Amino acid sequence: MDQQKYIDDLKEIRNMMDRSSRFISLSGLSGVAAGIFALLGAYLAYRTVYKGQDYLGYRKALITDESLLTLLAIACGVLLLSIVTGIYFTTRKARRLNQKLWDMQTKRLLTNLMIPLLTGGILCLQLLVNGFVGLVAPLTLIFYGLALVNASKYTLTDVRGLGIFQIVLGLLATHFIGYGLLFWAIGFGALHIVYGILMQIKYGS
Repeated sequence: MDQQKYIDDLKEIRNMMDRSSRFISLSGLSGVAAGIFALLGAYLAYRTVYKGQDYLGYRKALITDESLLTLLAIACGVLLLSIVTGIYFTTRKARRLNQKLWDMQTKRLLTNLMIPLLTGGILCLQLLVNGFVGLVAPLTLIFYGLALVNASKYTLTDVRGLGIFQIVLGLLATHFIGYGLLFWAIGFGALHIVYGILMQIKYGS
C-alpha cells in the first residue's frame, strides 16, 4: 500500500509539473477540423486554378490577378475557420482540465509559434508579388513545420512529430513544384486529420 501511494504521489507531482510547464489543452478535434477545412480549401483552390479546363485533357495552371486574389481569400477563410474552431475546442478542453487558457505557457507557446509563421508568411507574400507562385506551397509547409517544432517544447511533445512531417513534406514539394497544391492538401489536410484522430484517441477531448 505504501509503495502504491508513493507511485500515485509521483504521478500527481508529474501531472502538476506538466500543467505548470506545458500547455496541454490542445484538442485533437481542432486538428481534425483544421484538416477538413484545408482539404475543402485545396479543392476550391484547385477549381480556381484549373477553371474551365477538361479533366481528361492536358491542363495548365492559370494564375491571374483575379485568381490570385481568390486564392488568398480561400487561404484566409481556411485560416480563420481553423483558428475559430481551434479556440473553441481548446477552450472546452481547458475547462474540463481546470487549466487556465491564457497564462505564461500559452504566451510562450504562441510567441514561439508565431515567429516562424510570420516570417514565412511575409516571405510567401513577397514571392507571390514577384511571381514565384510555385514556391509558396512548399515554403508554407516548411515554415509551418518549423513553427510547430519551435513551439513543441511548450505543449504536447507529439506536436514536434507533426512539425517534422510537415518540414519533410515541404522539402519534397520543392522538388515537385508542379504538385504544390497536392502536397499542401496532404500536409495541412490529411496530416492534420490523422494527427487529430491520434491525439483524440491518446488524450481525449
